[in-house]
Amino acid sequence: MRVLRALATALLLWLVALPASAALLPDPPAEPAASPTPAQTIGDTSVEGADERIARRIEGIFAAVPALQNVTVSVRQGVVTLDGKVPTPEDIGRAEQIASRIVGVVTVENGIERSLSVEDSVQSLGGFSDKAANFVKMLPLIAAALVVAAIIALIGYVLASLTWLWRRLAPNTFLSELISSAIRFVFVIGGIVIALQMVGAGGLLGAVLGGAGIVGIALGFAMRDTIENYVASIMLSVRQPFRANDWVVIDHYEGRVIRLTSRATVLMTLDGNHLRIPNSMVFKAVILNYTRNPQRRFEFELGIDADADPTMARRLGVEALTKLDFVLDEPPPSARVEQVGDSNIVIKFLGWVDQDQADWYKARSKAIPAVKNTLEAAGFGLPEPIYRLRFDPNMPLPLRNVTDAAAPAEPKRPVAAAKVEEPSERIAPDAVIAEMVEKERKEGPEADKDLLDSRRPVE
Repeated sequence: MRVLRALATALLLWLVALPASAALLPDPPAEPAASPTPAQTIGDTSVEGADERIARRIEGIFAAVPALQNVTVSVRQGVVTLDGKVPTPEDIGRAEQIASRIVGVVTVENGIERSLSVEDSVQSLGGFSDKAANFVKMLPLIAAALVVAAIIALIGYVLASLTWLWRRLAPNTFLSELISSAIRFVFVIGGIVIALQMVGAGGLLGAVLGGAGIVGIALGFAMRDTIENYVASIMLSVRQPFRANDWVVIDHYEGRVIRLTSRATVLMTLDGNHLRIPNSMVFKAVILNYTRNPQRRFEFELGIDADADPTMARRLGVEALTKLDFVLDEPPPSARVEQVGDSNIVIKFLGWVDQDQADWYKARSKAIPAVKNTLEAAGFGLPEPIYRLRFDPNMPLPLRNVTDAAAPAEPKRPVAAAKVEEPSERIAPDAVIAEMVEKERKEGPEADKDLLDSRRPVE
C-alpha cells in the first residue's frame, strides 16, 4: 500500500509540474520545414541506361492497357514525357499516375490529349458492351429472382384473401380489411427485398427506401388531416363509443347515429336531416349520449310572489309531479329555491322519466302546466317582473297640464277565459326519427360500410 501511495504521489507531482515545464520551453516555429525523405531525394548523377529501362517499362505497361496503347513515351534524365491521344479524359490522368509510380521517375510531363475521332469514341464503349454481356449472363438469375418474388407475393395475397379468419380475429370489417392490406404489403416488399439480394442489388433497395422515407415525410405533413382522420376511424372502430340509433350530442351537433364509416360519423338530426361529422372531430369531441341511461331528468323554473311561502310552494309542486304517472318514484321528484328577486321567488322543479316509456320533451311539457295549475289553485300568484319608477318632484312633467277634451272611454270588462278541455296526449316516446334511422341503415347506399358492432361493449 505504501508503494502504491508513493507512486500515486509521484505521478500527481509529475502531472502538476508538466505544464510549468512546458511553459519554460521556447515556442515552436509557426510552420516547421519538412525535411525531405529519402524517397524524395534526387541523385546528383544518373545511372547509365536508366532512362531506357524506364521508357521500356512504361511502354510495356501502356501496351497492356487498351486505352493507352497509342501513348508515346520518352525519358530524359528521369523526366518522362507522354504524348498521344486517348479515348476519355479519365485515361489522361491514369497514364500520368502509372508513369509517376515507376522507380527512378523524377517528374512527368503530360501532353496527352483526348481523341475526338469516332473510332476511338466507339472503342470507349467497350465497357458498356461488357456490362451488356454481363447483364445477358445474369438474365437467368434475374428470372429466378423474379419468380421467387412472385411466389412470395402470391403467398401474401392468398393469406390476405382469408377474410373469414381476419374478420374473426378483428373486431370489425374495417380492421380486417386493414390487416389484409398490411399482409399483402409486407409480403410484396419482402419478395422485392429477397429478389434484390439474389441479384446483388441490395444497396439499390436502401437508396429507394431512403428516398421513399423522405417522400413519405413530406406527404405526411401535406396530408396530415387525412391521416389523422384515418387513424381516428381506426380508434373509433375499436372503442365503439356509441351504438346505432343512439341519441347523442357531439360537440354541439345533436341527432341519432345512423352509422360509423371509415371517414365520418353519420347522424340524423331531430328534424330529419343527414349530418356527417369527420371522425377526427368525433374522436376528440365531448360526446353526450342520452340513450345509454334510460332514466333522464327534466327541470323547469316557476316564480311565486316575493311574500309567499316557498316551502309550501315546493311541497305542492312536488306533490303535483308525484301524481303524474310518467314521473318516476325513484329517483323521486324534488324542488329547490334558485333565487330570491325583488318581485318573485324562483323555484326549480325536477323530475325523472323513463325514456323507454315516456318522451322527455312531452313529459316536461306536461309537467309544467300541472305544477303551475296546482300553485295557482292554492292561491300562489305567478307575478310578472315589477319595475318601480321614481320621479323627481322638482322637474316639470311635460304632460302634467294636458287634459283630454274627449269623453273618457268606458273601461272594458274582462272577458272570462273559456275553459278548454285538454285532449289526452300520448307521452310515449316519439319513434319517427328512430324508424327513419333504421330504414336508412337497411336501405342506404352505405349500409354495408358500418363499423358499429352491437356485439361489442360500448366504451
